[in-house]
Amino acid sequence: MEKDSRNFCVILAGGRGRRLWPCSRAEHPKQFIDLFGTGRTQLQQTYDRFARIIPSENIFVTTNDDFEPTARAQLPMLPPENFIGEPVNRNTAPSVAWGCYRILERCPEASVIITPSDQAVIGVDAFERNVKSALNFVSTHDGIIAMGIRPSRPEPGYGYVQMGDNCGEGMFTVKSFTEKPERDFARLFVDSGEFLWNTGIFVSNARHLLAHCKLIMPAPFRQIETDGLSPTSLAGEASLVWDYFSLFPNLSIDYGVLEHADTAFVMLCDFGWADLGTWHSIYEAEQRYEGDNVVLDSEVMMDNCRDNIIKLPKGHLGVMSGLEGYIVVENENVLMVCKKGDTSAQIRKFLNEVQVKLGEKFI
Repeated sequence: MEKDSRNFCVILAGGRGRRLWPCSRAEHPKQFIDLFGTGRTQLQQTYDRFARIIPSENIFVTTNDDFEPTARAQLPMLPPENFIGEPVNRNTAPSVAWGCYRILERCPEASVIITPSDQAVIGVDAFERNVKSALNFVSTHDGIIAMGIRPSRPEPGYGYVQMGDNCGEGMFTVKSFTEKPERDFARLFVDSGEFLWNTGIFVSNARHLLAHCKLIMPAPFRQIETDGLSPTSLAGEASLVWDYFSLFPNLSIDYGVLEHADTAFVMLCDFGWADLGTWHSIYEAEQRYEGDNVVLDSEVMMDNCRDNIIKLPKGHLGVMSGLEGYIVVENENVLMVCKKGDTSAQIRKFLNEVQVKLGEKFI
């Protein structure tokens, strides 16, 4: 089937992936890693998913300047101008705004889908159907759609969107966004039936989305336009890109822009989905073996072990006995063994202590 040349995609690939340390490292974070032994990194799998729907030349990748060479090497089929390097980390809202600006200079009627690069999607046909439906909606409506999934458990590590009025065809107005609630609140959300998991995938027409970004972050765009420039004209001018991009505030797209949008919708989608940003979320998403253990492309021998997640390097063997409820991850010069639980907070603590006491070589 012919792809609509007015449809574009922006893949957000600039994160540091610190919650998946020690596999995700400062110089080679999670989006550039093949965690599961599929032969494709998370970035490549995200590209593959959208290349079935969006023309390849319309897929953009935003990432940190340090990671741009890696992104280009992993996606050599994309033209060089489709990689948007950012000189400083400013979260996802500036990335989305910069991407929309570039896209609108190419196609003023563009519809755009914004996606993280660290997700699992199950059910390709359902995913394509939902994405195409959302793109069709925004091509004739000024709205921003958050793609939502019916929660299967009270997961405190995910964001939630509360559904409002039913607009038909699986579309609802948005009552509220909640980021990573306490488990008791997450349980209330699930029991109410009013909340969906926020996948972090958003769809809009690019003109409308950029207009909202300018309302929330007016200063950098006012300066760029006052100076008669644009993100495209700045491409390749590293010092100028730094000057202008550093003006952006540190804002996420869902809570910096969508919370303030009076035309926000949430779409109830029916594809399988999981965030792959933490060891806990990977454990919940992946197939479990005997004893409810999750083993990620690793060679292990386990006796009387339950409820663990294991990731070891190629060529290494793990022999474990009596282990219950642990994360065991080895990569390069770091072995981490810790109880499952609030691992994101634990890993932040580990990273800070390692950095202070031992420097950058283990980060």
